[in-house]
Amino acid sequence: MPSRAEIIAGLTAAGPFELATDHSAGHPLRVYRHAPASFRHVFEGTRGHGEKTFAIYGDETLSYDGHYAQVAALAHHLIERGVKKGDRVAIGMRNYPEWSVSFWACQSIGAIVVALNAWWTTTELTYALDDSAPAALLIDGERLERLRGLLNRQGLKTVVVVRRGEAGEGGVDFAEVVAGPPRELPAADVGPNDLATILYTSGTTGNPKGAMATHRNHVTNLMNTLLAGAVARELAGLPAEADPNAPQSGVLQTFPFFHIGGLTGLYLSVATGAKVAMMYKWVPPEAVKLIQQHGLSSVSGVPIVVRQLLETAHAMGEDMSSLVGVTSGGAPVPPDLIRRIGDQFQAKAAPGNGYGLTETTSAVITNGGADYLARPDSIGRAVVTADVRIVDDNGVDVAQGQIGELWIRGSNVIPGYWNNPEATEAAFGGGWFRTGDLGYVDTEGFHFVVDRKKDVIIRGGENVYCAEVEAALLEHPKVRDVGLIGLPHPELGEEVAAVIQVDAANDTPGTADELRAALAEKLARFKIPTSIRLTTGELPRTATGKLLKRELRSGYFTA
Repeated sequence: MPSRAEIIAGLTAAGPFELATDHSAGHPLRVYRHAPASFRHVFEGTRGHGEKTFAIYGDETLSYDGHYAQVAALAHHLIERGVKKGDRVAIGMRNYPEWSVSFWACQSIGAIVVALNAWWTTTELTYALDDSAPAALLIDGERLERLRGLLNRQGLKTVVVVRRGEAGEGGVDFAEVVAGPPRELPAADVGPNDLATILYTSGTTGNPKGAMATHRNHVTNLMNTLLAGAVARELAGLPAEADPNAPQSGVLQTFPFFHIGGLTGLYLSVATGAKVAMMYKWVPPEAVKLIQQHGLSSVSGVPIVVRQLLETAHAMGEDMSSLVGVTSGGAPVPPDLIRRIGDQFQAKAAPGNGYGLTETTSAVITNGGADYLARPDSIGRAVVTADVRIVDDNGVDVAQGQIGELWIRGSNVIPGYWNNPEATEAAFGGGWFRTGDLGYVDTEGFHFVVDRKKDVIIRGGENVYCAEVEAALLEHPKVRDVGLIGLPHPELGEEVAAVIQVDAANDTPGTADELRAALAEKLARFKIPTSIRLTTGELPRTATGKLLKRELRSGYFTA
């Protein structure tokens, strides 16, 4: 059987995954020669899915034909209200089917989607609207209540309201917009270098930045994901092309659509004709029931979500045997979670991990299947369209195996931040995106991330990488979640501190001394936390699963 490298070389030499070189950015980029030109072209391909189920939400279902009709109707509404190519359109709502309708309507006319974080307060929503100046607002009733006073802002041409609220004065109900006989998409010319989205960074420090991505950025991400599937099939001895007569696949959507992971899952599902199960909010028992009831074949989420899903299924006695893929990302993935996926599914469901950021349009380094089970601490190898460097503080490449910052270049790296040339130059200047993550690469091309550069704890001149210590703590059966931070120390500079969520259901939930003793068998003494706070409550995280370390400091280590 050919090797993985040989399979990739064959698939990218000719056919749908053939690679070409593009020099328009001033440096060579690898692009897919036969990729769809834009998301409009991707969406037009959904006509072939017909009456297949597209969306599952509660007791509701929506077919691909029904989805297309709603997208076309909303696209016409936007144009009739004066929205044109290049205008921004803000989407602010939960993971409803209407989020997808709103997204594809914008992509089909060349409007730029501004994805609003559904967890944001009025102040945060107002900042994003002021920054992006949208021509239209597509919003649910909950967000509408937070923005009532902003609906007559200058330049806003239409406000469409979905679910949990009436549009009222100044707005129009979604149901009214999509009523009437089916229509074709309005004409539009959308190309690969046109902007498709503005996704705001998490904003854990300061105001979030609007990461603006092109259609080529997103389509490259889509093609990379499809290529990974073709490679996996050939490694399993199957044809690279998916069987068109196979049962329809199904995806449990846990990432919010405003997150690059959720958006990736949405457009991959649409491109492949999968059904997408959506939830109002994350409730693990409901998630298990959705997988069982609808025979869903894959799920992806941040590590804490995947862990809760596995634990809940085990407690409910459900095997979730329909799952063939369980992917985790959006935050460092502890190795024990990968082993648990392998054990709980008896290696029948392939684990996967995608390392990437909003600025890289999702995953640029991936690990999966047997490789991941063999190297659960690795984020994997770079996708074919990405180049990765490991550099020191002076931007000089370090030797193989040495730790440095990951810099990335490729056709899925975004052009910069909306209305923020200074931040764009700082992050993307010179053609390489500076990730802020520290890691290294081994002799076989597998990459490893050890910490965020800003989160490294320097104790007495020794570097302590949070991901390593957190992973070791999560191996302990009484630990459910953990966050490591550095606290000021008068002699050492910093001391290592940990906030640890222990199992509330355990009669003996563990003590700080017990956990330190367990770490002493695995880690050097200087890496072991000297200050530990135990809690049975969940640790503070963003809507996309990132640990809020500043809240750990203020909530657990200040007087």
